[in-house]
Amino acid sequence: MTDLSAFPITRQFPAAHPDRLQLYSLPTPNGVKASIMLEEIGLPYEIHLVDIMKNETWTPDYLSLNPNGKIPAILDPDGPGGQPMGLWESGAILVYLADKTGKLIPTDPAARYETLQWVFWQVGAVGPMIGQMGFFHKFAGAAYEDKRPRDRFVTEAKRLLGVLEERLKGRDFIMGAGFTIADIALIGWVRAVPGFYEAGDLVDWSSLTAVQAWVARCEARPAVARGLNIPARP
Repeated sequence: MTDLSAFPITRQFPAAHPDRLQLYSLPTPNGVKASIMLEEIGLPYEIHLVDIMKNETWTPDYLSLNPNGKIPAILDPDGPGGQPMGLWESGAILVYLADKTGKLIPTDPAARYETLQWVFWQVGAVGPMIGQMGFFHKFAGAAYEDKRPRDRFVTEAKRLLGVLEERLKGRDFIMGAGFTIADIALIGWVRAVPGFYEAGDLVDWSSLTAVQAWVARCEARPAVARGLNIPARP
């Protein structure tokens, strides 16, 4: 049996199946990147729900794996060279799993880098801007009398969605006919705009017809539908 005892996180979240990849997550727009990917590639994995409302990412055991204290994170008992390896940051996890399995990323070098640029665009722009828009529109920031912060993030989120709209015109998915990690990186955040964040009217969601069609195509994939709800919320 695989021994994962060298990783303190297994004290907080014991592995019932240490021979399987361990997923530490919650179904947030970032968290579902890992669960959708794992469902799509069919790699056996064990799920550990990390309750961020109980500060479970800030324990010494969790921080030993992810010093940034965020979800998702993974622990692969069969990492490079057959050695166990922990990994955090959702974009890095997507690339790692794509390379590990040879799935959902093009083998052609030019197409590979084109795919990666959209993944990094999500990580560096789409996620942060939509997340901040959600904070200032729906959550604690909504009480701020000064609406300039909200409006700044709304404007940028709308611009970014416009970039995505243009990319998707005439394409089924980000890279064309094939579903890739670029789509996985983006779907959780984009669908949250009119859904979880209730901000569709702010960004003129009704005008984003190509984006809406893409969201529907992604959500129609069985693995995506499952991954969007993994781990099940408490």
